[in-house]
Amino acid sequence: MSSRRPTRKVSRANGASSLPTPIPSSRTTPLSSAYPSAYPSEAEHEAEDEVSKIPIHSLTLSESSLGHATTVEKGPKNKKPFPFLDLPAELRIEIYAYYFNDIDYVIDLDPDNYKRIHKKLGIFRTCKTIYNEASQVFYGMHTFRLFPTHPGRFFKTKKPLLARLNARQRGWIRSLELRLGPGWNKPPRGWVVNSALGLADCINVRKLTVFVECDPSDGVFNGFRRADGFYETFSRNLLRDVLNEMPFLDCVHFDAWSSVKKSGAMMTGLLGVAAAHGKRIGWGPERQWSDRDDLDDVMLPHAVAATAPFNELGMGVVIVA
Repeated sequence: MSSRRPTRKVSRANGASSLPTPIPSSRTTPLSSAYPSAYPSEAEHEAEDEVSKIPIHSLTLSESSLGHATTVEKGPKNKKPFPFLDLPAELRIEIYAYYFNDIDYVIDLDPDNYKRIHKKLGIFRTCKTIYNEASQVFYGMHTFRLFPTHPGRFFKTKKPLLARLNARQRGWIRSLELRLGPGWNKPPRGWVVNSALGLADCINVRKLTVFVECDPSDGVFNGFRRADGFYETFSRNLLRDVLNEMPFLDCVHFDAWSSVKKSGAMMTGLLGVAAAHGKRIGWGPERQWSDRDDLDDVMLPHAVAATAPFNELGMGVVIVA
């Protein structure tokens, strides 16, 4: 009977581990200091404290901060204003005129008035003395249009620019303009002279400029005009009403576009109204009319025009001795 070799029983707890055996590697395990830590170090804490102590006004992205020291320039603490009112009144008047010089010479109801004029008028709120002086310069150096001509809601308004001013402001105005032509087929209802317009308050106005944009009596308006002589009559009555409200007016200046003739029905009627009121008649710079007849209104005899020689451009040349 063969003998069995005795086997030793090993408990599971004392037996070999079931975990896999690690494979030996030739690479060395790096130290923990070789990798950046997710927690800030003491040096980083100190840097953050230094940044937090920097004043907020010193933090800038200007070019001077990219390598140059930033210097904060401080002006004088007690800066005194310029003694403007200590200047002579004559010099202050010249300064006001220079200040308002960039505003259009003729002022009318316009949507752009807020951008071009309103900000300039802020000088009136400085003090009472500057208000009185600057107001007289502003209203005296500009011409104010009686009835608006800008297309849109202002053209048909029942309250023109002059009616929007108070009596004191109208008293500072020295020049007015009446522009005729817009709405020649159907004048706006607001183009009427009444007490609300305030012409009686314009006691310092000495010159009225009448600018004619078109003459509906011309042949080019045939078939378009409302009726023969309609707008010419309306213009004469409007000018007559203006002159009746302003007996203190000295001179009436007439001007027009190039298509308007002095010998036309429009101009002859307006000139007759001004002469009937005894006003001195002047001429504007656009047409440069004078007291003598226009050359464009003088018609040459047909025989002279037919025999006129032609130059190289094919234009007839007439020499009048």
